[in-house]
Amino acid sequence: MTLLIVDNLSVSYGAIQGLRSVSLTVAQGEIVTLIGANGAGKSTTLRAISGMVPSKEGSIVFAGRDITNKPADQIVRCGIGHSPEGRRVFANMSVRENLEMGAYSRKGGTAVAADFARVLKLFPRLKERLGQNAGTLSGGEQQMLAMGRALMGRPDMLLLDEPSLGLAPFLVRDIFAIIREINAEGTSILLVEQNARMALKVASRGYVLETGSITLSDTADALLASEDVRRAYLGE
Repeated sequence: MTLLIVDNLSVSYGAIQGLRSVSLTVAQGEIVTLIGANGAGKSTTLRAISGMVPSKEGSIVFAGRDITNKPADQIVRCGIGHSPEGRRVFANMSVRENLEMGAYSRKGGTAVAADFARVLKLFPRLKERLGQNAGTLSGGEQQMLAMGRALMGRPDMLLLDEPSLGLAPFLVRDIFAIIREINAEGTSILLVEQNARMALKVASRGYVLETGSITLSDTADALLASEDVRRAYLGE
């Protein structure tokens, strides 16, 4: 089943065009990655899907429902969670309060409690810091919190924007292991990641974005083997 269909999506920031006719799909249970240089439009694509920036042209259909330019809170209720670039945790709120904010669109009860326990199982460090203000966490812990907060909405699809940015290598390995685990539990993932090698190793398919347009799409294995991709994004 195709869960997400982005068709000919264009986004402008004033006179600057951020995306030009971007089309992509994500199937149920799939990890798909967007790779490209800084400023290529990767984060803009995720922000348009989650309702953070308006689209100028094109459509976004999720689980058979047209969500193009819907308000962000409605898109969360449709089943899309977004862990943004830079983490964007609520610095003056506790870890517990940040996680509870992730479930703001839900009524609570046993389902929310079960997801809270699930998040703490995925990210045991957060369990040790529930009463600690999020702004005092390390970068890696804030990334875990941002992902955990998004998962508290019980999304069918998780948008992950630069989850390894600025993290030590051992934490990068931990984060990608958790991404695999989240996906194995049934959550589809659209991943934006500067570490193209790690992203392609965890994904089944990928798209290459250049200056707001998709220039290449293929299986992750084929992109890893591509000389152009290896030269431009893998440092070979």
